[in-house]
Amino acid sequence: MEGQNSVVNTPAHRPDTRRSKSYGRSCVEPPSLFWQTPGHLTTLGHRIPTSRRAAKSHNITTKVDPEQVALLIKNEWKLSHVTPLYRFRHTQLKLYSKHLAAFIIAEKQQGVAVEVGVEAGFKVTFSAVLGIAETKEDAETVFIQVHSKPLFSADTPKAVWRGWLTCVNGDPEYLRSLPPDFVSLPLFCSSGPEYLTALVKSWFERTFDCSFGSLYLNSTMLNWLAALWTGCHPTSNIRYLKLAWNMPSQPPLDIAYTVNPQDAWELWNSIHTEDSTDDRINIEEVQLFMNGLEIHFFRHFKIYLSAGTLTKVSTALGSAHHDGKIKIGSSDYITTLLTLLTECALMKTPV
Repeated sequence: MEGQNSVVNTPAHRPDTRRSKSYGRSCVEPPSLFWQTPGHLTTLGHRIPTSRRAAKSHNITTKVDPEQVALLIKNEWKLSHVTPLYRFRHTQLKLYSKHLAAFIIAEKQQGVAVEVGVEAGFKVTFSAVLGIAETKEDAETVFIQVHSKPLFSADTPKAVWRGWLTCVNGDPEYLRSLPPDFVSLPLFCSSGPEYLTALVKSWFERTFDCSFGSLYLNSTMLNWLAALWTGCHPTSNIRYLKLAWNMPSQPPLDIAYTVNPQDAWELWNSIHTEDSTDDRINIEEVQLFMNGLEIHFFRHFKIYLSAGTLTKVSTALGSAHHDGKIKIGSSDYITTLLTLLTECALMKTPV
């Protein structure tokens, strides 16, 4: 996945409504209506969905480079949300590669200037991952790799950090409302040393006047993933359903709950009635499913799981942790997962 001048264009379908302030943290210009309201930050006004389409298997490699897909499902990713990027262009990825490499080197050398393009130990590549975007409003995914490059060795550079920014099925009304100089890639996934993650974020914030924040997954989102993945069992064996709770006891008690996949499916099938014309899942069904699992656990161990906090959901299709870590186990259901995570990221975006 080498950096290149991508053929994809940055979305430019928005109305030409100019704003005096970008989505960043500058204190020089007056704040725009998009950034702050008096006294506090607000979040996007769209409602949290109470129903979703059931997860469907899609062979994403028919439209996305299989080598790029393999990189997405290879690592555990730490999640962040990021405000829209000011004057980001998909056609400038090769230039961004050089600038980020120079920035990392300069920071490592405590601010000593480094000529752009002279990596001196680091090589950075930006690539457009074409085909993950689902709608015309979604900007194409951007994948970034940082390689260590030994100065006095012929060894192949080794990837020491990876990250990507994406938007899948983002709120169309919100995306269309952005001024033309802004690109929304609200979900940022990173894997590698924290100091490199911090440097990459710092470069983005300085270059594109944006702001990052940690993205945590609450119990509601984890409940949705448990139900959506369980619903896939008849067509894609989920192999197991593992759930973890943290109980507010003294000392704190962590509970791991592994459910036979067929048992989980039978419970889900008894709750969810499929509609061949529009197979949607509503939040009431998700709550009944989780309640059923908790009741079964109580019968055996006399512990009310509802008194604790759901911290992790895991199947062969993927895993998600409340502290904002995910692992993609199957590319066939990546669209369902990234749609949910994009929604989570946009809900954290200040307006």
